[in-house]
Amino acid sequence: MTEPGDSNEPRIRLVVLFGGQSAEHDVSCTTATHVLGAANPDRYELVPVGISRDGQWALADEARAILDDGNRSLPPQLSPEGTATDLAPVTSTDDPSQQVVVLPLFHGPLGEDGTMQGLLELSGVPYVGAGVLSSALSMDKAKSKELLAAFGVPQARWRAFNEYQWPTNDTDTSQENDIGAELDAIIDDLGLPCFVKPANMGSSVGVSKATTKDELLAAIDLALRFDEWVVIEENVTGREIELAVLGNHEPRVSVPGEIIPADDFYSYEDKYLDGKSTNRIPADLPDGVAAELQQLALAVYRHLRVEGMARVDFFYEDDGRGPLLNEVNTIPGFTPISMYPKLWEASGLSYSDLIDELVDLAIERNQRRLAKRTTKRS
Repeated sequence: MTEPGDSNEPRIRLVVLFGGQSAEHDVSCTTATHVLGAANPDRYELVPVGISRDGQWALADEARAILDDGNRSLPPQLSPEGTATDLAPVTSTDDPSQQVVVLPLFHGPLGEDGTMQGLLELSGVPYVGAGVLSSALSMDKAKSKELLAAFGVPQARWRAFNEYQWPTNDTDTSQENDIGAELDAIIDDLGLPCFVKPANMGSSVGVSKATTKDELLAAIDLALRFDEWVVIEENVTGREIELAVLGNHEPRVSVPGEIIPADDFYSYEDKYLDGKSTNRIPADLPDGVAAELQQLALAVYRHLRVEGMARVDFFYEDDGRGPLLNEVNTIPGFTPISMYPKLWEASGLSYSDLIDELVDLAIERNQRRLAKRTTKRS
């Protein structure tokens, strides 16, 4: 890749997508602010594009103004002159030699789950991060757990179900009995306490720890507000270890880091509001465990066909089963104090250099995929 200043090539147009129609909208806006501030202006023409909670697209000038004003969400109504319905206005350039790359910084559904990646594939523009399949698999905790179990990846015990499989608690006494029986079966299988999560959500949104049967019912009701699929996991008494993976065909893994929650578990408040959680990088682990976790993280990355980047999260039981996969995040938190860039900083890669490498990986993958597309020959 040509470095800035090595030639007269124009700057790469880096289109930073943020916001989105998920419960993690505010987190995405915060991430975009930091990325726009850290990306090298000598290498990039930075073009922010925000998507409001109701799906309106704010183009560069309006998106930049919103972020510069310190807002952490896009307003419900955007000015008509600043909106669009697709990426064409920002991915089209008058200079055919100018490279355009899209950096999606969405978290959660309609951004991290393969939907936006599908739109970007159709547009033919290079984009940072995992592709359609790996994004969808990694976002869906139930389906990714099923797939990784087939490869023998160690995980905590879990159950998953769709809302249509869950009895409704109307005035029907028999339904109440059905709910009670289902709750008893979950408790018999996984024990208490246990954790309840929406299958397709991140940033600990909608996640609850249930210590009683009544709390379990309330936790399931909460999770169903965010997704139609629910995952319930056994409580693991272990350390929370995270690793950052970077690359396409030859990915590499960072040193492991440990999250030390200030809350009862690593909740949304603990991550983004209270700021009381701490971390230890590199994690203090027994001999050989760091290497074992790195190999497991690489295996998970490849099993899910991830490219670009991912943060792979584990629990580690010191005196029990050892490493247990928790989940995979294909668009991890990306502020300077987020674990993903901090893990790479501790591994010798700065925040701005990390952005550069992700852009280069996006261009490499796009060129490789375009070379595989064929046209009908006469």
